[in-house]
Amino acid sequence: MSAPVAIRHAFTACLLFASPVLWAGSLPVPVDAKVVDQRSAVEQERVYPMGPLRKISGRLRVEDKVESRGQVSSVTYELPVERTAREAFTSAREALQGDGGYPLFWCQGRDCGEASLWANDVFGNARLNGGDEQQAFILLRRSAAQADTLVALYSVTRGNRRAYLHVEEFVAGSPLGELLPTAATVLRELRDTGKLDYPDLAAPQDTWANLLARSLNIDSTLRASLSGAQAEAWREALVKAGVRSGRLEVGSATSDGLHLELIR
Repeated sequence: MSAPVAIRHAFTACLLFASPVLWAGSLPVPVDAKVVDQRSAVEQERVYPMGPLRKISGRLRVEDKVESRGQVSSVTYELPVERTAREAFTSAREALQGDGGYPLFWCQGRDCGEASLWANDVFGNARLNGGDEQQAFILLRRSAAQADTLVALYSVTRGNRRAYLHVEEFVAGSPLGELLPTAATVLRELRDTGKLDYPDLAAPQDTWANLLARSLNIDSTLRASLSGAQAEAWREALVKAGVRSGRLEVGSATSDGLHLELIR
């Protein structure tokens, strides 16, 4: 059964649940929402932006991107009037992260760029054409055996106040290799959730240490604890990469890989 069909069936069967987000297969489903567009898995070349979208001289411009070929499936939901796009987006994001995914790029509002470009150029779905300040996007990579699977969430509110959540899954046909989040995304996640979880990171890696150091140094007032079997080694790597040692502590949380927690 294709992912969109599975989502539709589970969605229909579970409308009476009170949880803000349900699960169908591997994807979250907002409660009481209506499916307005669903696309079965097809193989295609897919490009996911990792920066705000702009058009310059008629050409789409983006700071960075993930580009690969694989199976793409998606579902677009119209949300009930009592639920906002932000609420649905947050519930779906938290469910995916709780299931082991971590963000590669996360933007909200005007930080995402032009909403019309996300609707038309990225997703090819005119229903998603809403206000620049009323949008949010996150691209997550799954962990462990599903590391070659990406999930994209996009929420938007249109001028008529109708709110939508678009859920898209991409399964790459070949290994995606190393993909690093943007430094701003790492900082946004840490500020928003108070923690970072990277179950696939055991011993320190220079590329990740440098990225985390850049993220933490965007706001030099933040302090964090690090947990995991190699927590002390990660602390030393981050200090070497430029984070002041007094901002980092070794924590006691049980973790697969690396766990960072904001010290409030």
